Amino acid sequence: MRFIADLHIHSKYSRATSKDMSPESIYKWAQIKGISVIGTGDFTHPKWFKELNEKLQPSDNGLFKLKKEFMTGDIPDSCRADVSFILTAEISCIYSKNGKTRKIHSILFVPDFADAAKINIALAKIGNLNADGRPILGLDAKELLKIVLNEAPDGMLVPAHAWTPHFSIFGAVSGFDSFEECFEDLTPHIYAIETGLSSDPLMNWRLSALDKITLLSNSDAHSPAKIGREANIFDTDISYNAMMEAIKTKKGFVGTIEFFPEEGKYHYDGHRTCGISLSPKETIKHDYLCPVCGKKVTVGVMHRVEKLADRGNGFKAKGSPSFHSIIPLPEIISEVLKVGPNSKAVDKEYQNLLQNLGNEFKILMDVPLGDIERAGSPLIREAIARMRKGDVHIAPGFDGEYGKIKIFEAVERKEIKGQSMLF
Repeated sequence: MRFIADLHIHSKYSRATSKDMSPESIYKWAQIKGISVIGTGDFTHPKWFKELNEKLQPSDNGLFKLKKEFMTGDIPDSCRADVSFILTAEISCIYSKNGKTRKIHSILFVPDFADAAKINIALAKIGNLNADGRPILGLDAKELLKIVLNEAPDGMLVPAHAWTPHFSIFGAVSGFDSFEECFEDLTPHIYAIETGLSSDPLMNWRLSALDKITLLSNSDAHSPAKIGREANIFDTDISYNAMMEAIKTKKGFVGTIEFFPEEGKYHYDGHRTCGISLSPKETIKHDYLCPVCGKKVTVGVMHRVEKLADRGNGFKAKGSPSFHSIIPLPEIISEVLKVGPNSKAVDKEYQNLLQNLGNEFKILMDVPLGDIERAGSPLIREAIARMRKGDVHIAPGFDGEYGKIKIFEAVERKEIKGQSMLF
């Protein structure tokens, strides 16, 4: 069965996360987006662990369902669908290795509360799990993997947002140059990485070291509306074991749904304080220093990939899964209407399209363009058509600033409106 899964989100107990990130809200927005399997996030946090136990019930497939008494009715009929939860957590490991401070984030997957509880007991001896939904522990990432293998034999650890400069396995500031440098003899137990918002499969295919690795994409959502901004496409049974096997073998892992990587907030190099954005070549030309203030720039994902790559641009490994680059539907509507993405006008049109066409992923990737025009407008149709072709303009993100994406130039907007009126 073909389905979409977002395997990395956060709860209301994580830092800088919306208080609306409850099981009920996650369940609702998974349906609106078109997601069949959604991570719980943060099973290490005691209060969230307790809430998940109260509100979720186990299925016979290693996944969980929201109990009926907590299901909200505030979902468009066209979007209603079954949603399963998978127990997940993100851990921040900060430690010293090989003479350098490392800050490595990892995602954990487990099939049941018993395994999650065992991991929590082990981690509680190392640090304070109450402080944050994503706990910060003075723990070597290899030792974290060892805990997962010992306490949850069917569990899995995946390096999170693997290229982010400050908090990832390959990050320019505190990461490593290889899996082996990080995980040593336990490297064979690493089956996947999360590519993060600032890179896509095309960039990752440039590293032969990743040929056997499954490239996951997830939202890392901190608010309900951000769920599904990146996701994974499976063609397996909807079960924990089937999904883990697909990640391990790539059989049944169909592909991913991606941000345009330039829109990610660490794609280019730069210095946010001075408003300086640099391509890798420009960074090298300036000797890695900000041309305005002379301080070191933050080296972004594109630069880091370029440094570790052993293949040229455009390489695609044989049999690699496909991927779809998307722009969230509210952002598309926002540009068409020329108002903010959180405005009432955007929400009204968003709800209209959901009611008439189905969930957001269906609209962005599958609904015929003619149907989109009839339910929306010629400009929305053209915007989605261009997005599907990758015909967009992006000022790359850098040093924590999201990239700015644009579909239309002013002249093009007038031409499309004029052609529509003539027709």
